[in-house]
Amino acid sequence: MLGIIIQLALSWLLIWLFEKGNLSVLGFRPTRKRLIDFALFFVVTAVLCASGFFLKMLIAKQQWQLNPNFNLYTIANGTWFNIKSVLFEELIFRGVLFYLLIKKLGATKAIIISAVAFGIYHWFSHELFGNPGAMVTEFIVTGAMGVVLAYGYAKTWSLYIPIAIHLGWGIVQQVVFSDGPIGQQLFVEIMPRPIITVSYFSFFFMQLFPLVSTLLITYLLIWKRKQEPIPQ
Repeated sequence: MLGIIIQLALSWLLIWLFEKGNLSVLGFRPTRKRLIDFALFFVVTAVLCASGFFLKMLIAKQQWQLNPNFNLYTIANGTWFNIKSVLFEELIFRGVLFYLLIKKLGATKAIIISAVAFGIYHWFSHELFGNPGAMVTEFIVTGAMGVVLAYGYAKTWSLYIPIAIHLGWGIVQQVVFSDGPIGQQLFVEIMPRPIITVSYFSFFFMQLFPLVSTLLITYLLIWKRKQEPIPQ
């Protein structure tokens, strides 16, 4: 939490030095429209992320069960971890620096720079150096997601949509289905996995459908929104 407080302080300093502005450029003030956006994009992303696990159950016969060691403290801890991680990344890649880049270079160039930086960042956070295949895959996946998240801010001048998408994916993947760095959470996979032979199409469909559908649907939902005027 201290890191986020420091980020906010540095963000305020940057926006004051360059624009004589304040953190209102991040669009944190809750309004009815922003809260509806948050709820919509969180639910849409959560459902699409969960679809990948349901496809694995249906096609690959993988199974999940309620964690026998489940307790509210564990879930609260996992949820708080995701909230902190999302806020940390959003303030870096879709925060004040991104706002300043848009004003300096325009939205398109700023979105590309933000997405590229987001993809490269995950090489470090996921410790992928030395594995070229994983690095390329991670860059494409997180870079594409970075485009959508940055577009969400650039279209609305608010972090509500990118935070909702980012958090919806993380909560379902890591907290609901225990697929992430925080260990066993709500549901845990029953091991060993059944040995099932599936076609290449089925395999890639299971892997790609949740991500591609999330990218396309959230992008289209953002695209349909009216462009908000840039905050001064």
